[in-house]
Amino acid sequence: MDEVVITIRGKKHWLWRAIDADGDVLDILVQTRRNAKSAKRFLQRLVSQFGEPRVVITDKLRSYLKPVKTLTPNADHRAHKGLNNAIEVSHRPTRKREKIFGKFKSHRQAHRFLAAHDQINLLFRPRRYQLNATSYRHARSDAFSLWADYTAEMVA
Repeated sequence: MDEVVITIRGKKHWLWRAIDADGDVLDILVQTRRNAKSAKRFLQRLVSQFGEPRVVITDKLRSYLKPVKTLTPNADHRAHKGLNNAIEVSHRPTRKREKIFGKFKSHRQAHRFLAAHDQINLLFRPRRYQLNATSYRHARSDAFSLWADYTAEMVA
């Protein structure tokens, strides 16, 4: 779990994001606060949707301590600067989008875009470092055929 600040109409909002061990985005939440109540709300959604995790890795934000202990008492909570590098990298596409297209216009638009973007990004950007060239080409062609099927269903 990690959070990053995004600006919407000149006000700070916090984009909470959770990823799994493979680096796939599980869920996001855009909120105006960055406190224990917000962390608890986000973690509750994750636990109800995916079950209790074995390990929770966060940065050193103190707001995580109480929610992690109460909602996932059996999980190993690791709060260390270098352990959450995978989630920090998952914020890059958001920053890139902000730089290219400009700021988000509303809370709702940010949440809708980022929720869809993360899922599409998983489909079209297989982890290149884990695949050889042939497997990568197959993964990309599978992604484009899936996308064609999805869009055909939407039109019909």
